[in-house]
Amino acid sequence: MPAPLTPATVALIKATVPALEAHGLAITRRLYERLFENAEMRDLFNQSHHGESGAQPKALAQAVLAYARHIDDLGALSGAVERIAQKHVALNILPEHYPHVADALLGAIADVLGAAATPEIAAAWGEAYWFLAEILIGREAAIYRAQAASPGGWNGWRDFRVESVADESETIRSFVLVPVDGGPVLRHVPGQYLGFLVDLPGRGVLKRNYSISCAPNAGAYRITVKREGRPGLPAGIVSNWLHDEAGPGTVLKIAAPAGDFVLDGAADAPVVLVSGGVGLTPMMSMLEAIAAETPARSVWYVHGALNGRVHALGARARALAAAHANIRLQTFYAEPEAKDRPGTDYDAPGLITADWLMRHTPHAAATYYLCGPKPFLAALANGLLRAGVPMERVRYEFFGPTDEILAPAREAA
Repeated sequence: MPAPLTPATVALIKATVPALEAHGLAITRRLYERLFENAEMRDLFNQSHHGESGAQPKALAQAVLAYARHIDDLGALSGAVERIAQKHVALNILPEHYPHVADALLGAIADVLGAAATPEIAAAWGEAYWFLAEILIGREAAIYRAQAASPGGWNGWRDFRVESVADESETIRSFVLVPVDGGPVLRHVPGQYLGFLVDLPGRGVLKRNYSISCAPNAGAYRITVKREGRPGLPAGIVSNWLHDEAGPGTVLKIAAPAGDFVLDGAADAPVVLVSGGVGLTPMMSMLEAIAAETPARSVWYVHGALNGRVHALGARARALAAAHANIRLQTFYAEPEAKDRPGTDYDAPGLITADWLMRHTPHAAATYYLCGPKPFLAALANGLLRAGVPMERVRYEFFGPTDEILAPAREAA
């Protein structure tokens, strides 16, 4: 644990909150501009989060502001620190990378704030950065050690071969992955993801995370990937490459399972898994794990899709429910088509709502796991919290940079 921040540093960091509220996004945009002048550092990051949406600079600006606001109560940020550490491990971030970020951050503060970034402010932010960096480095080292020491575990990038491919819908495809070295794989915790490094001609080194969509086992992983992109928006480079080019025999470089959005397998309380679109991937891992390991546990699986053409793994979910009386399914189609059969392909038209969940699932005792697009998460997470479900029983995963989903509910609480 690093030495505590000095009272003077805490006071100076708190004093910068108004400046961060006004200029935080400009600072983080400038930070990444400076950082990515170094090609090695640029290749460490998932560049899909740095495109036109600017999602990662926005998320980092929120994180920096939260750090400044809670600099005297860092316990409030423990969840965020764990998420960041897990993502760093999936990207293979190492201690030697941290000085580059420090230089970029302090340079960005000076560039954006100008004369307001006094030597005292710069020194305070330097001390605050390294305080947090040491916490992250320590946590990441512990995760790396645990990965390497576990049966089938590894650090860095390991070669996996695509063993088989299956079309799950018009836009979603599953890939079963086995180690090229023929050894076992680390049994993941349901909900975790894998980090991927792909070097594409003309595109360079690209990194992505894909959730594991099967139950834990010692032999293989399955990922279930949506072909990203729609008219007017850039296509997902890696997801399209996987759909178009990756087949049986393709070799991929993969980091060990990571992520903190995981099923509490030790508990026996009811579980409600709620997903939208391709957000079903970690939910299928959880559902398969419960069916295989704790079949007596009550679980509700509630999924929303546009229609049957894009609904993935529906047959797999129905087969699990047919084999296990404690699994209950409910599927919503937002825009069902004529060929979609009510009562067979889906159960109800429209969208999943928090009101429906409160009326049809055991909200007094269940833990809710949510995964899907940001509007989906915001509506359901905030709706459940406002309806009285305790925050510790509402867990969610957003596919993208860490973002604040529960802010409206926290303010209303």
